[in-house]
Amino acid sequence: MTVEELLSFDLPLFSGITADDLSGIPISVTEKTFSAWQTIFDQDDSSYDLYFLLYGSLLAVYWTTEGREIVFSRFPVGAYFGELAALDGTSRSLAAVSKTEAKVLILKRECFLQLFNEVPTVRDRITRQLVERIRILTERNMEMTTLSVEQRVGTYLFRLAAEHGKLAAGAVIENAPTHAEIAGTIGANREMVSRSISKLSRLGVVKSSRQRIEILDPEGLSKELS
Repeated sequence: MTVEELLSFDLPLFSGITADDLSGIPISVTEKTFSAWQTIFDQDDSSYDLYFLLYGSLLAVYWTTEGREIVFSRFPVGAYFGELAALDGTSRSLAAVSKTEAKVLILKRECFLQLFNEVPTVRDRITRQLVERIRILTERNMEMTTLSVEQRVGTYLFRLAAEHGKLAAGAVIENAPTHAEIAGTIGANREMVSRSISKLSRLGVVKSSRQRIEILDPEGLSKELS
């Protein structure tokens, strides 16, 4: 794949970067399509390449020794993932699983490291995202230790609506996380999440159906956080 072909995907990591900025860096990229619920790479895998999501829906998942699934994040289209192993050359800390059919670009580690070392814009964006991730994980840890399950569900839904620009009465979040995904993200079980969302529905705050959440009362949702 040429530099021009890579840039034609309009990936956020390379926004504003030109072919001249990448001149002299050998680009080694392949495309691969995964079916629904196929593992892209597993936890503890000894693979070190960087991935970009072209289309579909992916989850970052951690499996405990007891087999419990903890969902860390969903990847938006255009996002990169797998950068930790690519940076330090150690095994994967999380698994990446395709929730739907998905297509990814796979950038070889050697190429990624050269981009990181020689293109300041790429290095700055990756560093900033790593810092943001640390802040998010710190915040999530505080929520798990100080908030009730109902409060954590409310916080999750409020944040989800805000991230999708849906924090308004009548706004609908399509392809929303399942109750099991929410549970895995906030450190609860599915039944507790379902009860909390049912309570919000009875209060007229949200309306929930299969992977669809309608925000009925944004102010009421924010009050549930306290």
